[in-house]
Amino acid sequence: MADRTVLVTGGTGGLGGAVTAAFAAAGWRVVAPVRSAPGKGGDATYVTADLNDAASVDTAVATAAGEAAAPLRAVVNLVGGYASSGLVHETPFEDFEAMLTLNLRSTYLVTHAALPHLLAAGGGAVVCVSSRAALTPFAGAAGYITAKAAVLAFSNAVAAEYRQKGVRCNTLVPSVIDTPANRAAQPDADHSRWVQPEAIAPVILHLASDESAPTSGAAIPVYGRA
Repeated sequence: MADRTVLVTGGTGGLGGAVTAAFAAAGWRVVAPVRSAPGKGGDATYVTADLNDAASVDTAVATAAGEAAAPLRAVVNLVGGYASSGLVHETPFEDFEAMLTLNLRSTYLVTHAALPHLLAAGGGAVVCVSSRAALTPFAGAAGYITAKAAVLAFSNAVAAEYRQKGVRCNTLVPSVIDTPANRAAQPDADHSRWVQPEAIAPVILHLASDESAPTSGAAIPVYGRA
């Protein structure tokens, strides 16, 4: 029987399926917020939540923290997305802001709601997902790049604030992840160079585990050969 719980946002996405499977195989209780179809199936317990709504997030996090025998010990923030937008002067502010909402808002709300539970459990880990584009920007995606840079900065702030309280926070920095959505968006790319979700999942599992206890505030590159 699981003795610890992980909350995985984006648990049904291209990376999320591999991550929930890895945690379940390692003996964790896995809770994944979704927009619809709540229930238990496969590797996780799915709970309905709107991760852009603070009250809905609070309810989902409370569900994840609701098993006394398996306290919430880790949060994995996978929700995010990409959209190109042209050059900055061609990009409406609404499009720019939409990238911040998609990539940063849920990461903040979920982490904000989960931290008191992690502290109550004696500590734990938060894992966020930025992008290599945040470190090496390219033209035509200022909203996405800014949002992913903000995720990295936020994660580092959490690491600094909670280091002495037993909560670690680290950031995954992928290049292009080999998911169906990315293949559809880039059909002519060399997909063999992209990093596989099944290769990233063990890295996230390690960052959430006690074995990574000395590590906080790290930006971990997972580039594959891209």
